[in-house]
Amino acid sequence: MAIVAGIDCSTTHTTVVVCDAETGQILRSGRAAHARPGGQTPPAPDLPMTETDPDAWLMALGEAARSGMLEGVQAIGVSAQQHGMVAMDPAGVVLRPALLWNDQRSAAAALDLVEELGGPGAWAEAVGAVPQAAYTVSKLRWLRDREPHVAQRVAEVLLPHDWITWQLLGRPARRTTDRGDASGTGYWSPVTGTFRPDLAAAALGHHIALPDVLAPAEPAGYTPEGLLISAGTGETMAVALGLGVRPGDAVISLEASGTVYAPHPEPLLDASGTVASFADATGRHLPLVSTLNAAGVLHGAARMLGVDLAELSRLALRSTPGAFGLVLLPYLEGERVPDLPDASGTLTGLRGESMAPEHLARAAVEGLACGMAEALDVLRLSGVRVDRVFLLGEAAQLPAVRQIMPLVLGVPVVVPTPGPHAAVGAARQAAWSLAAAVSGAVEPPPWSVAGSVVAHEESDHAVGLAVREQFVGARRRLHPEMAAAVDRRGRHRRF
Repeated sequence: MAIVAGIDCSTTHTTVVVCDAETGQILRSGRAAHARPGGQTPPAPDLPMTETDPDAWLMALGEAARSGMLEGVQAIGVSAQQHGMVAMDPAGVVLRPALLWNDQRSAAAALDLVEELGGPGAWAEAVGAVPQAAYTVSKLRWLRDREPHVAQRVAEVLLPHDWITWQLLGRPARRTTDRGDASGTGYWSPVTGTFRPDLAAAALGHHIALPDVLAPAEPAGYTPEGLLISAGTGETMAVALGLGVRPGDAVISLEASGTVYAPHPEPLLDASGTVASFADATGRHLPLVSTLNAAGVLHGAARMLGVDLAELSRLALRSTPGAFGLVLLPYLEGERVPDLPDASGTLTGLRGESMAPEHLARAAVEGLACGMAEALDVLRLSGVRVDRVFLLGEAAQLPAVRQIMPLVLGVPVVVPTPGPHAAVGAARQAAWSLAAAVSGAVEPPPWSVAGSVVAHEESDHAVGLAVREQFVGARRRLHPEMAAAVDRRGRHRRF
């Protein structure tokens, strides 16, 4: 029996799983927190900075993999947080703590880059995405502007998964990445499948060395002991691989904010910047839409009612579809989908019969579901096929969310058993790379995923449409300018 391992380096923890290469059964696992950097003080409340010494990732890996965790392993795959920036000098020395994806200090730099290239449409055509604070290209510009003495010494930049893979291989002369993680840099083209070194140079002020982009099953190399290290990938791509997502599937992740993504055979170039044209870890593309509001809506409603999430769910199920006319527009942080950056959350439809805790709870869950449905519609209207949805996140475990989501989305929903899906995806990639090296396998092994399926009944279709129409009607009354703008574009008509 071949044994493989997957490593996932998230924002705060490193997780290791050891799996049967044929079935995907998890044989062993470990997890360790990253050491917190000392003395960090955000420069302003609205511009949080998050950075860490990359050595903290190695220390956490050593702790997570202690006590013979990797004994018998033949191949390892690495997944890690996307977009981060590890800046190095010509000798491979890290010049400063790595900037993580959620460091917002580069927000202004992202706006500058968008303007310099000619607007969102120019960026969408060039790299399939419009720079945001999270993207590596924006962090390069921030470094040029804020730490020029460091920027001048940068000879190459690696993403977190690239740097960990390089360390596992003993720091060879060749640096590598994969197309999935490369697609989140802001200087890789999904059309050509190659880097745009001119965009990286324009951001930083000079050219830098860029890693080789490996094919999905191509190994990054072998350790001196003969251990295969696969290409690795970004965390979103690893989750999709770990879930076994295939064409016709979509993933909705309900964290404080939300993400919706789905495999597609070709890149989607969206001039508005709503769709980020990422690549996946199998050779396909992985268009992604993000929202500013998701599970945070439920946490906010629970605080209003003085209950926990479990009680919020129980209350919501005591109400009925439509919450007696009560609608919560869940734009607590503004919103990207639809484009309402200055909006606030609004509770409307208050009448005597609707002023009860159960109806507010139901309106919160329906508002969340309708918001994610609109993000899913962006992909559908761009030509992405959606036959079922994988629902992830703590909120996905709530009975009310499980019942209401299929109703509103109009497709079956799969709720996987909570687990280290990104680490499993990294292990599955390692198993594929090992099989490709031995027998020329052209597809990843067919691992199964445990979970529950909530079917969408045909009789629910009219009910789900009515809930969505009530939601859309409330927004059109409160944000008529958005309805007019959408009608002129002729897109996203449900908005």
